[in-house]
Amino acid sequence: MSLSPVFKALNDPTRRTILEMLRKKDLSAGEIAAAFNISAPSISHHLDILKNANLVFARKQGQFVIYSLNTTIMDEIIVWMTNLLKSD
Repeated sequence: MSLSPVFKALNDPTRRTILEMLRKKDLSAGEIAAAFNISAPSISHHLDILKNANLVFARKQGQFVIYSLNTTIMDEIIVWMTNLLKSD
């Protein structure tokens, strides 16, 4: 698994804030957008980057798209970083 898309996604403060929001609960795209003073297309772009990095899941619920945090990828990052920091 390449971690490059993950680190690219984590490089942006807006995306990090979105991840912090999703840590608390699943949210619709509209709920996420309401927390920011930027355009809805910009939020969609951020959400697409997070999805492509497998940091979030998106599921259709009626007319809404609900986003949730993918904790599996977070676990993989922690394992990778722990192995990187191990002294031999």
